[in-house]
Amino acid sequence: MMKLPDPVQKVVDNLAELPSIGPRQAVRLAFYLINEGPEDLKALSESVAGLAKIKVCTRCYFIHQNEGGLCDICANPARNTRIIMVVEKETDLLSLENTKKYTGRYFIIGQVPKTGFLEPWQKIRIASLAKSVKEELGGQADEIILAFNPTTLGDFQSSLLMKELASLAKRVSRLGRGLPTGGEIEFSDDETLGASLERRS
Repeated sequence: MMKLPDPVQKVVDNLAELPSIGPRQAVRLAFYLINEGPEDLKALSESVAGLAKIKVCTRCYFIHQNEGGLCDICANPARNTRIIMVVEKETDLLSLENTKKYTGRYFIIGQVPKTGFLEPWQKIRIASLAKSVKEELGGQADEIILAFNPTTLGDFQSSLLMKELASLAKRVSRLGRGLPTGGEIEFSDDETLGASLERRS
């Protein structure tokens, strides 16, 4: 196999670690970047370096660049803090927020492991959610909505979390089946997601 120059190989190795990017795609992207020229490479490098300044919300774990510890959603006094939607990924939050049909707050639990069981760091996040509900809401939220993909794994994770979170809310619900079985929240359209929110059970 032909050896690439070290700087190129390092970029290829880093790109190949990104989701949905395999070794061949990483090589293609590396050559694309090289052919873009020095100015575009510099602009890309600066924008990527800017990610180091991004903070994580102390309440919901979404990203922000505010002075305090809260993201724009958690810091918004117009949001209903007594309804909490638990999502798997940041991209799921973005998709659900884009429906403009949800006015509560969020909580990012993290990527569901293939086993379906919670990782130790996810249990730490749940402990922080419990603490937040206790301190800010007097021990119980009005509702916790589990917004997981309608897959076998998502269903299993939801059943586990329903037991974990039952004491933290008056009601624990799931998104309605407006979402097709086997689909993903991240790639669903706003209308379908909105219907799922309205039909939650």
